[in-house]
Amino acid sequence: MFQISTGPAQLWEVDYRNANDVSLNGQPFTWDIADLGSGQYHVLHEGRSFTAEVVSVDYATKNIVLKVNGLRVELNAKDRFDLLLERLGMSNAVSAKVNELKAPMPGLIVDIRVTPGQAVQKGDPLLVLEAMKMENILKAPADGTVGSLKVALRDNVQKGQVLVQFS
Repeated sequence: MFQISTGPAQLWEVDYRNANDVSLNGQPFTWDIADLGSGQYHVLHEGRSFTAEVVSVDYATKNIVLKVNGLRVELNAKDRFDLLLERLGMSNAVSAKVNELKAPMPGLIVDIRVTPGQAVQKGDPLLVLEAMKMENILKAPADGTVGSLKVALRDNVQKGQVLVQFS
């Protein structure tokens, strides 16, 4: 079960087992959905046709941005664990301040896109880490200010090594 919102006034309880077994606010939700590939879908619901495109998904915050018939829709999902934390008054614990960025895997630093003292917003690119012949853009996990860089260009790093310290 998920609680989906598009703002403070729009809230739905969604139980999704699979595409053919969905309920919305306790009522069966009937639809036909066709995956067109590349994050594009065609949906039929109550005799109406919709085109939907997945613009972005942030799995950490459970934020989803869709385009439905060309209109941008931002969704926020809360699962049963998020709701439990909220009921216990611990929902702010999830958004604790991030003090550092660590290497998710061993690799080579091939680009540094920030400098100490620079303000960054969540999702801003910080570094490019090459691992297994692929370049991975490491992004800011939260809004903040770069305190110091713990690596230099062309440094080899290990998984879990601190790369950027935030102030």
